[in-house]
Amino acid sequence: MTDPLQHRLDAALRLAGVASGRGTLKGWQDWVTEADQTIERFLSASLAAAFPDDGFQGEEGGVSRGGSLRWVIDPIDGTSNYARGANRFCISIACLEGNTPLIGVIAAPTVGETVSARRGQGAFLNGAAIRAAETSDPRQAIMEVGWSRRRSAAEYLAVCERVLGGGSSLRHGGSGALGLVDVAIGRLDGYAELHINLWDVAAALAILREAGAAVSDFLAADGAPDGNGIFACAPGLAEVWSDLPGLPRALTAD
Repeated sequence: MTDPLQHRLDAALRLAGVASGRGTLKGWQDWVTEADQTIERFLSASLAAAFPDDGFQGEEGGVSRGGSLRWVIDPIDGTSNYARGANRFCISIACLEGNTPLIGVIAAPTVGETVSARRGQGAFLNGAAIRAAETSDPRQAIMEVGWSRRRSAAEYLAVCERVLGGGSSLRHGGSGALGLVDVAIGRLDGYAELHINLWDVAAALAILREAGAAVSDFLAADGAPDGNGIFACAPGLAEVWSDLPGLPRALTAD
């Protein structure tokens, strides 16, 4: 008998690959309507056909179906990069049961990378196992701090100053999902953002846990409907960066 979760993971991997070719950009003003909506409609219809009892929530259309399992989709994370012809964008597909991420698939088509995870089964980059970095010295660390218009410039700069003050380097790549995935892979030692939405992080939450990263409880309180701050890092830096201003602590997996 087919494992229901493996069946869903296989479907998510397949659909992420197909969806990567669905978005087209006609012009500067069309990047949301032409790309995001096209991909989201395709994924919604495909997942409804394959799993009619599952719920669905997308960045563009919100919650359109209910179910004990629900798919949470960001059709393009890093839309500004995409609109300008840069390669740092991705498609994010997650499956949750309540507030527990079970499956995460993040596909970055222009660089040919797909990162995936299933709860309890590990995390993988193009089929090869991944783990968060073993960094424990902040002077050797690289942190990405994402920008949110829901928080002030002063709050954002306070986080940056705290990271720089500890001797770490800073990055900003324009895609929260890929920033979090880079922590899972070990390319970054931390990712922080003062406010971000569920669809941006749902798939990454599953991947980070399976890769052994420390990650904050994004889904606490009203994180699922309203968004929340997020902080993920190499486990050896969780205590060092436990006091980032305005951000929750990153916790290691049980």
